[in-house]
Amino acid sequence: MKTLDRKLLRDLGLLKGQVLTVALVVAAGIAIYVTAQSTYQSMKASQLSYYEGSRFADLFVRLERAPERVLAELELLPGVAEAEARLVEDVLLDMPDMAEPVLGRIVSIQGGEGPRLNRLAVLRGRLVAPGQADEVMVSQSFADAHGLEPGDTVAAVLGGRRAELRVVGVALSPEYIYAVVPGGLSDDKRRFGIFWMDREVMAPAFQMEGAFNDVVFRLAPGVRAEAVEDAVDAVLAPYGGLGAYGRDKQMSHRIVESELAGLEVEARVMPLIFMAVAAFLVNVVLSRLVGIQREQIAALKAVGYSNLKVGLHYLKLVLVVVGLGAVVGVALGTWLGRLYTGLYMDVFHFPVFVYRLGWGTVAGAVGVNALAAALGALFSVGRAVRLPPAEAMRPEAPPRYHPTVLERMGVHRRLSQSGRMVLRDLERRPLRLMMSVLGIALAVAIPTVSRYFEDSVRYVMAVQYELVLREDLLVVFRDPVPARAVRELEQLPGVLHGEPLRELPVRMEAGPFSREVSVSGLPAGGEHRRVLDSELRQVHLEGNGLVLSAELARRLGVKAGDSVWLHVLEGDRQVLEVRVDGLVEDWFGLSAYMKLDAMARLLGEEPAISAATLSVDRSQLDALHARLKQLPGVLGVTRTELARQQFEEGTATVYLVFTLALSIFSAIIAVGIVYNNARVTLAVRARDLATLRVLGFTRREISWVLLGELAVSLLLALPVGLLLGRWFARALSSSLVDNEVIRLPGLITPASSAFAVLVVLCAGLLSALLVRRRLDHLDLIAVLKTRE
Repeated sequence: MKTLDRKLLRDLGLLKGQVLTVALVVAAGIAIYVTAQSTYQSMKASQLSYYEGSRFADLFVRLERAPERVLAELELLPGVAEAEARLVEDVLLDMPDMAEPVLGRIVSIQGGEGPRLNRLAVLRGRLVAPGQADEVMVSQSFADAHGLEPGDTVAAVLGGRRAELRVVGVALSPEYIYAVVPGGLSDDKRRFGIFWMDREVMAPAFQMEGAFNDVVFRLAPGVRAEAVEDAVDAVLAPYGGLGAYGRDKQMSHRIVESELAGLEVEARVMPLIFMAVAAFLVNVVLSRLVGIQREQIAALKAVGYSNLKVGLHYLKLVLVVVGLGAVVGVALGTWLGRLYTGLYMDVFHFPVFVYRLGWGTVAGAVGVNALAAALGALFSVGRAVRLPPAEAMRPEAPPRYHPTVLERMGVHRRLSQSGRMVLRDLERRPLRLMMSVLGIALAVAIPTVSRYFEDSVRYVMAVQYELVLREDLLVVFRDPVPARAVRELEQLPGVLHGEPLRELPVRMEAGPFSREVSVSGLPAGGEHRRVLDSELRQVHLEGNGLVLSAELARRLGVKAGDSVWLHVLEGDRQVLEVRVDGLVEDWFGLSAYMKLDAMARLLGEEPAISAATLSVDRSQLDALHARLKQLPGVLGVTRTELARQQFEEGTATVYLVFTLALSIFSAIIAVGIVYNNARVTLAVRARDLATLRVLGFTRREISWVLLGELAVSLLLALPVGLLLGRWFARALSSSLVDNEVIRLPGLITPASSAFAVLVVLCAGLLSALLVRRRLDHLDLIAVLKTRE
């Protein structure tokens, strides 16, 4: 073995504490990068593979009713490669394991063959047979939630008639990777199920023989959905077309894409923060480690080793440290990536998840850390080898000692002798202090950011379900009904109070901009649904105009006082001009509000409602649900408390794993920074500290001299880190989610700030104890020996 290689092994043994902590920091940076990148790549690969194999449609449109002959006209439109007409109907289900009514959506398919577009992946059982009146297939998530298997039956109300449907298969569809219950915010596996039925059987049950009410399209290569939408709308307008929309507006795809966009940001930004911190630490620590070996470098030069050989020797040291970290980081990142990807299997329903980790991802992560470490080490080696050996063998000249600014101000008089030493050393080496503070501050910022998303979502959900949606139940009707229906509902057992609600689907236009939204008609003085601004102040609906969410107004380019055009997507399809009375900064969706009576006057009709909100006696919920199941006009019932619970349960595990991983990694970085700073400082000042012990200073006093600088760095870094965390959070807030679905306030709770501070303080305390232990065992004789 070569001499320099033996020296390398001795150095690794002597520096095993620093080597281990620096390697762990490198591992943390690489692991979070590999985790985020592999999760995103796996999700994207699974989505694209499923879409391609299932022939996922490019364009969608709902309508009231059109004869089958219209399909031929749609297929001849420019840009359309294929069109498939079908029936889609929402029905009420009576599940024996649930008291409340459950919503089901039945989609027609060709018995024995399945759909040509949006093909089904049959997981269990088989496709429905042609002409079998009671056969259906059911979505996997709903089947698993209710324990349904082929051969089981489900009771449903089809066209006003109760029917027993026999499950023959369990399937997945690319159209319902994330099946959001209509009017809801999340995938409710227990209360919303997708079913597929033979079209020849389904049509007579809903009086749709020879007709269809839904079309999906596959477009020619290179054709954008926007180029075909107007032509499709023109054909279907006489048949109650609700407006064609592309894949980007299809609810399931949109939510999946929003999550993927957030993952992509996480995969780029969060690892960037971690790797920057890790690279910074490796650079600083290794450069200082090399710096304290300047005498050894000079000795190597004196006995004939060239600058190149000396540089390569220290480069090997760097590569060993980075290599150890890389092995651990890649292994840990791969494990976490598989775990994190697996969690998404419970949220998004793909038939197969493809875990993907590209070698480019691994090489990039390792290369950045290796380059940063090598530059730091070689910079220090370069400074040493440029000195003549005789000069380099001597310790670095001490700084010029003179009264510091703080000492001139008299601050030192209030400090002990040890405190004065700490103060002088900090003020004479401000750059080193700044680097330490910055590194620890970044360690504080990371757990702050990791909890930001959870804090913001929980805040928004609390506002939505406690202050905005204050009813116990939402009852949705199949078709608009007279407002007196609310009084009839109030006669049902357990109903304490009811209020009307009208959701009017419209295409809102202002100049060249348009959005398809639902205008909520609310009763004057209602208590169940309230309009709040971002400061949680109630906004009272006055006048005959609209109140828009600020996000919708920005999308349309309008402000209070402007007018918008409403193309009503139901009934007589009126086109109406309405004034915008005001704007509100809210958190959910693209919202529009109007007084219920003003909406009726605008439409020129008697007040009608599409839903009712109810306050109920919870002790009578089961009896109330039983009665609601018997009402033919009721399409669905949503219990507000359960809707919130479902959303939180769907995200809690993902948040927990993400936050826990980042918190552990940030603690490792904090330990790495504090511990290595202390160890390097101990190596540099060991002779000074030993001299102080000989002069009569106690272990406690010399510990304060050593650790006081670290304590000051830690205390200065905490507020800086909290500010950095808030800045990172606000910078990420608009990138992690689809602002048309949900907007995050950039909120970080005091509990989360305290958590971040606690993580770093515990890491600092652990580091201090480890260094104090080495200080207690300082060999005074060995340290004070005269260097020859």
